[in-house]
Amino acid sequence: MRVVFVMIDGLRPDAIDRADTPTLHSIMARGSYTLAGQSVMPSITLPCHTSIFHSVPPTRHGITDNNWRPMARPVIGLLEAASDADKRSAFFYNWEELRDLSRPGSLDYSYMVKAAYQIDYGDRLVAEAAARDLATYDFSFVYLGTVDSAGHFFGWMSDGYLEQVRRVDAELAKVVAALPEDTVLIVHSDHGGHDRFHGTDLPEDMTIPWMIAGPGIRAGYTIEREVTLLDTAPTIARLLELKVPADWEGTCVDEVFE
Repeated sequence: MRVVFVMIDGLRPDAIDRADTPTLHSIMARGSYTLAGQSVMPSITLPCHTSIFHSVPPTRHGITDNNWRPMARPVIGLLEAASDADKRSAFFYNWEELRDLSRPGSLDYSYMVKAAYQIDYGDRLVAEAAARDLATYDFSFVYLGTVDSAGHFFGWMSDGYLEQVRRVDAELAKVVAALPEDTVLIVHSDHGGHDRFHGTDLPEDMTIPWMIAGPGIRAGYTIEREVTLLDTAPTIARLLELKVPADWEGTCVDEVFE
């Protein structure tokens, strides 16, 4: 079993129907999903991702802005758990601050290009790099950062933002086309946004899409339970047969499994 986790930074769930997104709609149709997933506070990219990969809220890991600092009481992260189980992991991303999501020695491959603010091509570079190499690894994280940038440039749900959602859906299709048959795909966002901002507890900032598809996953199923960012790592841990660290506070989204 392989797992590919694609993050579309700043994607609001209501943008999926407002923009032209055949790839996202296809994943929802052949998998399980919710359009009412929940972010964490503050709903900012690095705190969100630290929560995703360590399954604890910002009040526990201590990252409350986009500046990394060591945890006073370290929590074993998803990448460390995967490395301990001899799983090979790769990161493909275009926002360098994410480099601190894993501790040195736990990642087998990293592709980083500083292009999250380049809405014309930034996610294309990441998607094409991932499509070339992800079949080599047990777990791959693919970060697409330009939808968030378009939100800051143009405003969430503006024409410019929705056009970027369309572009990124087309880049996501390249990743999907490259998936080996034994792959489970997880796609979600870290936060939404309003006007040209995010980081608050407004529903527009806190509500995210969360979807999963692949072998053994229920098709066309709407998830009934509340799903938060903390639940992603435990779900991936089940798929990769990893030991779940005792400090993790999220739970596996068991109902998506057939």
